[in-house]
Amino acid sequence: MARFLLDTNHASPLVALNHPLRALIVERMVQGDQFFITPNHLTEILAGLLILPRAKENLEQWQRLESEIGSLGFTNEDARDAAQLQVALRKRGRQLATIDAQIATVAIREDVTLLTTDGDFKQVELLRVENWLTALRW
Repeated sequence: MARFLLDTNHASPLVALNHPLRALIVERMVQGDQFFITPNHLTEILAGLLILPRAKENLEQWQRLESEIGSLGFTNEDARDAAQLQVALRKRGRQLATIDAQIATVAIREDVTLLTTDGDFKQVELLRVENWLTALRW
């Protein structure tokens, strides 16, 4: 059983019934893999879905799937770690958005693989990252 944290770019396509990522994730769930989001980036996911012309349909599809996707909390300690991560990267001339630092911190703490297309995460040591979207050729 594998555990994955969905970045927004891997969570958002799940509302499209015919998207191959949705089929793959549902298949992996049936096989016992677990998928998670954090409350911190749920706001980002929902805002992205609600701004599109299919907002109502997107929200309905998300609500159907959300019960199958776990939630990993964000603690005060995670906030401290995320701030330290941002500062350490900045000192090396790298940038990482606050929400991305929060996501990375939770993924490291929970020992889950982050599914993302965002190359900025590659600079975070100890973080396992995979991009399933490029392999699907959508």
